Amino acid sequence: MTNQNFQIAVIRGDGIGIDVADGALAVVEAARARVGGFRLTIQALSGGAGFFRETGRDLAPGAEEAAAGADAIFLGAIGLPEVRHPDGTEISPHLRLREQFQLYAGVRPVRAYPNSPRRLADPRAAEIDLVILRESTEGLFYSAAVHNRNTVASDTEVEDILRITRPTTEKLHDFAFKLAAKRKEQSGKGIVTCVDKANVFRSMAFFRKIFDERSRLFPDVKTGYNYVDAQALDLIRRPWDFDVLVMENIFGDILSDLAGGLVGGMGMAACAEIGDHHGLFQPAHGSAPDIMGQDKANPLAAILSGALMLDYLADKSGVASLTDAAQVIEAAVQEGFATNRLRPMEFAGDMGTKAVTSEVIDLIRGSGPVIRQKAKML
Repeated sequence: MTNQNFQIAVIRGDGIGIDVADGALAVVEAARARVGGFRLTIQALSGGAGFFRETGRDLAPGAEEAAAGADAIFLGAIGLPEVRHPDGTEISPHLRLREQFQLYAGVRPVRAYPNSPRRLADPRAAEIDLVILRESTEGLFYSAAVHNRNTVASDTEVEDILRITRPTTEKLHDFAFKLAAKRKEQSGKGIVTCVDKANVFRSMAFFRKIFDERSRLFPDVKTGYNYVDAQALDLIRRPWDFDVLVMENIFGDILSDLAGGLVGGMGMAACAEIGDHHGLFQPAHGSAPDIMGQDKANPLAAILSGALMLDYLADKSGVASLTDAAQVIEAAVQEGFATNRLRPMEFAGDMGTKAVTSEVIDLIRGSGPVIRQKAKML
């Protein structure tokens, strides 16, 4: 990226993915107009379960090459329950993109907003502000990333491979420690907790061994450890004590949904998937075909994923106005909840996808001067 014009490949996908992607892009454009200093060029790419049903392909010809050439990829949601491969698995080209572009760092922020639903009665639940860092190319998803990569598949037995490699795990742990250090600069706790099952599986003991090795390179960041079952319990008992949680793929897939439920629901679950050379951004929720086209979806997970995308582009390019735009979006969501201007239907409110999107845009346009500070999430 040598200039201030950034190419964004957009796969809207299926179900509510189309609506929330459009909402997120509208908010990102409002933030861009608010701060100036850069341009975004959107390239729409066809793909998803609906596209597969029509064409037999999960992505349009040339889509993967176009995504590879973009500065960032934005995805709405992919999947329809009735459209599956013959073995029963869903259409999931995004898993292939994760492997193809080696998007090993799955960043799932979990933050409590004022006046949003809290599932825990403890007043400290208002302090929840953590990140689940999910390795996204290996682990138990290794078999799924390239369809039918499994050692045994018959009508009597199936085996899937759980893979942990040193090069990827070193990069993941380094990412975790650097992220915790950035968050510490913005009043974060500066703690990385290794979540594993090292007492049972050699793969997990290996994962923890590499964590210990890499931790020595970051003496200013504290370390912690938790077995995944104990971590699930602690996300209910004391989630406010955690900062950055780093873990294997399937553990992150499960615990990030649990954590999302603590701060309202999957409609708040933003996601960044980052590699050395590419970044993909999407809400962590599914395509929710039962409410598609009904203007009921909460677009905030997609909108906050858009802010993560801007942070990523800022880190890659050094264009400070991208950071400003990301912070304008985050501040608008914060203010919207604090003033009860954001009332998503997901939270039993009266605002659908379009109304929430419109309100965030109004908040952005009416915001005060931009205050530049270091981004907390990425």
